[in-house]
Amino acid sequence: MKILLALSPLTQFNTPYPSTAYLTSYLEKLGHEVNQVDIGLELILKIFSKDGLKEITKIIRKSKVKDQLLDFYLDAHQEYENNIDAVISFLQKDESPLIQTIIERQTIPEGPRFMPLDDNQGGVLDLYNELNDKDKAKHICSLFMDDLADIIRIGVDEDFGFSRYAEKIALSLNSYSPIVKRLKKKTIIDEWITELTKANLEKFQPDVIGVSVPFPGNLLGALRIAETTKQVSPNVKVLLGGGYVNTELRSLEDPRIFDVIDYITFDDGEKPLEHLLKFIEAGDGPLLRTMYRKDNKVTFVSSPELFDIKFKNLDAPSFKGLEMNRYVSMMDNMNPTQRLWTDGRWNKMILAHGCYWKKCTFCDVSLDYIGRYEPDTAIGVVDKMEKIIQETGVNGFHFVDEAAPPTLLKAMSEEILKRNLKVTWWGNIRFDPYFSAEVTELMKKAGCIAVTGGIEVASERVLKLIDKGISIEKVAKVTKNFKDAGIFVHAYLMYGFPTQTMQETIDSLEVVRQLFKKHYLSSAYWHRFALTAHSPVGLNPGKFNVKIVPQKKPEHGLFANNELPFTEEKFVDHDMLGVGLRRALYNYMLGQGLDMDLRDWFDERVPRPKVEINF
Repeated sequence: MKILLALSPLTQFNTPYPSTAYLTSYLEKLGHEVNQVDIGLELILKIFSKDGLKEITKIIRKSKVKDQLLDFYLDAHQEYENNIDAVISFLQKDESPLIQTIIERQTIPEGPRFMPLDDNQGGVLDLYNELNDKDKAKHICSLFMDDLADIIRIGVDEDFGFSRYAEKIALSLNSYSPIVKRLKKKTIIDEWITELTKANLEKFQPDVIGVSVPFPGNLLGALRIAETTKQVSPNVKVLLGGGYVNTELRSLEDPRIFDVIDYITFDDGEKPLEHLLKFIEAGDGPLLRTMYRKDNKVTFVSSPELFDIKFKNLDAPSFKGLEMNRYVSMMDNMNPTQRLWTDGRWNKMILAHGCYWKKCTFCDVSLDYIGRYEPDTAIGVVDKMEKIIQETGVNGFHFVDEAAPPTLLKAMSEEILKRNLKVTWWGNIRFDPYFSAEVTELMKKAGCIAVTGGIEVASERVLKLIDKGISIEKVAKVTKNFKDAGIFVHAYLMYGFPTQTMQETIDSLEVVRQLFKKHYLSSAYWHRFALTAHSPVGLNPGKFNVKIVPQKKPEHGLFANNELPFTEEKFVDHDMLGVGLRRALYNYMLGQGLDMDLRDWFDERVPRPKVEINF
């Protein structure tokens, strides 16, 4: 069977997301003819080209939207159009004879995104001046691209954004009706997604197209691909899967999505797809975790005799067809850890299925992708790394685990050194005490450059509620070990967990400030607590003193069900706190304001931190 696997717009565009790569490897082994395409990347290259910007210019000229940035663009559109192809080429190849010209800042038009650099806001000009010429040019080109993204969002399509498309419409979407309405509206971005889909259907002539939806910002693009497929190739079966599907659509009742989709599969896709393809060929047979429409009702089938393949028995993901040299690196953030998400080529892979801790009460631990823990072996991991390097020519790796097992990281590092394999890698961890000075030094020698992990709430009481299994003291020691080894540390931080007081939030910020001042953290991100249906808090809200707010059932039945609205007994103004937390963190990551009174970051009165100044 001829299968086309498509990454829907938009995810990262400096490196491919690995979902289709794992499936390609598995399905090819079964004897299928498999191709994969990143329609998100193709869309970016379509938009950010001379021809693409000419179309953008025509639309903005006709637009009734009044905005200073659009006026600026129309005055400078010729310079944008004349420079865009050279900028994209440089961001793809990381080399250009125009580097000196770019950093002299004479040819590229500069909009609002350049203002922090010109005004040295937060000391960014000082950081810029410390960069080498190539990175300076990359930063200038990235700001140029950011200005263009703002222009497109204001003047062409309000849903456009780098690494996401129409994300807002897919968040907490209990009804499918807004999607139906949005699919009827077609901007030039929608038209280009349609055009690219048609071109790939013509090129690959598939019997089946499988569309991956990792995040909310991929849903609309995926459905546009599906809609187009049904219009131009009605006999092609359209399958949907991915992270968004696994978390959001498990309670799907509305059959209307099956106007453009034939089947939806859940959790790991290998075995469900294997059996579904047999089902499509034969017209019958057992299915695993598969949903479809029958008699205008949503039907879920999962035969109990069918099982998933062991994770360690999977082959290395295959990125065949996803040409690494076409991906576009950007460096709009000069923080060395933050830039990893948008800069450089990374082979994304997983060391272990699920999470070895799987206890955090805010996390979807009841779902298979977290709850079923199966690690690979160190030899197996490094074998796969070598195979991927041979295929892609890239020796950088991003391990996208829920939390990479510490013992496996140690053994993997030893195996890398044993083979004298020259690689660079980073990945997501839990701040486990296992990461001693000896282990972190070993990881550094084996090529580790950064780790990311959840501190969440730097408050002992709330950490116990979260069941994180760590203490602030342990976090400090582990982050220090990584820092001493020369490994960057990025922390995920949370505010607004049920019963968390304003005092605890301020105390958390004080701990974070001290971690930055000690250089134990190099970057971090605050996110607001979200109560999800599959987490321990969502499954047992009374235990956490919250009440889930009942939602009115949509006319056609439930669509997505994940993030749930809730109320608490005591009100805390988390909206106000969030603004101050993000303001403080932005400056800390630039090395600024580390000795300021914490209260100065907030617009309203907040308490003095109770954490010792030298904690």
